[in-house]
Amino acid sequence: MEESNNYGHQHPLLLIFNQDQLIHNQSGVTDCSRCGEKVSAPCFCCAEHCGFYLHKVCADAPLELNHPFHHNHPLLLLQERPSSYTRCICDFCDKTCEKFIYHCSCGLDFHIKCALFTFNIAENNLKELEHVALQHPLISTENGDEKLKDAAKCFGCREPLAKYTHFSPDSGFNLHEKCTKLPFKLNHVCHRKHPLALQFNSERLSCKICGETCQEGIGFLYGCSPCKFAVHIECVTASLDLVVEDKSHEHPFTLFTRRSSFICDACGEEGSYASYICCTCNIMVHKKCSSVPRIIKSKWHDHRLFHKYFLHIEDFRVLDCIMCHDEVSTDHGSYYCSKCDVIFHVKCAMQDKDSYEIVENEDEDSADESVSSITKVLEWNDAGEATVIEHIMHIHYLTLSDKAGEYDNKCCDGCLLPISDSFYYCTQCDFFLHKVCVELPKVKQIWHHPCQSSLVLTSNEEFRCVACDYWSKAFAYECEECKERTCLRCIIALTPGAHTCVGHKHPVFLYTEYRGRCVACGDDDIKGDEHLLLLTYHDDNSYSESHFCDVCEERRDSNLWFYHCATCDTSAHVNCILGRHPFVKPRNIIKVRKNIHEHPLTLVKKIYYYPNCGKCGEPCFNFAFECTACNFIIHGKCPVNSED
Repeated sequence: MEESNNYGHQHPLLLIFNQDQLIHNQSGVTDCSRCGEKVSAPCFCCAEHCGFYLHKVCADAPLELNHPFHHNHPLLLLQERPSSYTRCICDFCDKTCEKFIYHCSCGLDFHIKCALFTFNIAENNLKELEHVALQHPLISTENGDEKLKDAAKCFGCREPLAKYTHFSPDSGFNLHEKCTKLPFKLNHVCHRKHPLALQFNSERLSCKICGETCQEGIGFLYGCSPCKFAVHIECVTASLDLVVEDKSHEHPFTLFTRRSSFICDACGEEGSYASYICCTCNIMVHKKCSSVPRIIKSKWHDHRLFHKYFLHIEDFRVLDCIMCHDEVSTDHGSYYCSKCDVIFHVKCAMQDKDSYEIVENEDEDSADESVSSITKVLEWNDAGEATVIEHIMHIHYLTLSDKAGEYDNKCCDGCLLPISDSFYYCTQCDFFLHKVCVELPKVKQIWHHPCQSSLVLTSNEEFRCVACDYWSKAFAYECEECKERTCLRCIIALTPGAHTCVGHKHPVFLYTEYRGRCVACGDDDIKGDEHLLLLTYHDDNSYSESHFCDVCEERRDSNLWFYHCATCDTSAHVNCILGRHPFVKPRNIIKVRKNIHEHPLTLVKKIYYYPNCGKCGEPCFNFAFECTACNFIIHGKCPVNSED
């Protein structure tokens, strides 16, 4: 044990050489003050036992590191993440950085141990692996690839760790033996201009051979920085198959090496160097696309999707992908539904492996494909529309109508939105369904639900929608696995494709990655008004003092949607009109315990005179339970303790 300089610490430090000394000196498990990892010898500890510990390797870490795998800029040692960061993630191990980091001006960040470990790989100086036993492959690479996909990865090539002989030290740096012996530079036939150097994939470039991009950490690859050219370690070292055969295509594909790029006829994406051709069909594909599934069932669509290498469109229409809304080139591969004229990019349809399943037998009927909720059609009109039907959610016949104006005060029992356009109604009872709600299938899969099980149409139970978080007592789709429910409003709104919006003159499309301000709400009871309130999309009144909500009496943003009565000149926030629970249908009756009230109570909304709650004494602005036999009312938020 030696005394040393204090490395910025206020007390002298002692150098501990072995683990026994460290255990004797510690009062418990401690962490290194620089890297935050569990401390181990050799390390420094405070001579006055204040709890300060420092790995020797962290103490000796240079303030500036010229890393062979990132030769564009030096890495600077910082005591904390840059002030512009809300969170710092190590670009090598993909874990959070809490203490000192190595930072590059181009945005790369590394733990101290990650920067030094990879530096030692580049310098072929891996002393910390000298005493770590090699572990052999656990699963045959011929038939075990599927099982390895979600297993631990090599920190170098990002391939499954158990695929090859590997190191798995206590430090957590899982590494294939072959990745510790990689040459720093090599010449490769796919890029003859310059040698390829082993480097971090700091720009997350896709591999020019396989076309894939690593999603977890940057890892290593061979690249040429001036040419923006990158090749995975696995693709450089693997031998290319001369002939590839797969049941998804009737003919074999033959390797065709080339220096120039090409467009894959299976997926429509660019490829280079290693292409595979089918001379019979005159198509050229990536190796990975030689096995692209011919038929898939996607959560994004109700019908099966068929892979097409070319799609003949007679009327020269432009077809846009239902997921990303970008144009799909029909000269190259796509997934297509001829029933609905719906098309997908191959990369969009297959980007999430949990969002689709491969259909092996084309002739086999899908158990859950478009099972209609209409059990029987009794009458049809000349336009081919079902005018009188039987529906699984109602005991009487339903009749088609387009006279929405006669039912201004009615709402759809499926989605609880006002009746509009075409709808079905019951002639024997007060029951209405939008035509679009009637036509929803009995069983469905949806892209925004994580479970693999199908969702089944249900009704007549109160639930909280997992998508919008609103309480409803209407139709819902219930997951057979997790039992969570999604309301019909969210099912319809989140269905891909063009939607009409009363507040906008053009069709609107769903963008799952959009981040920004909603033009309707911006980021929940209205005083009784005898006139209908109109949803309004802009305020022509430039007088700022008029931009107030007449319910909450707070200021309104004139750029956001609001409800307005032109007769009374009354305006209000959307949420102030709708309230906290706009989709629970009134007039439901519940029985309560005798200590609450002796009669059954009826669910009501927006009592005009705002009577005081019989339990807490506060006015009932929104949801309430009312006794129709006597003058009693109680807040919906006050505990009712029903007998059910």
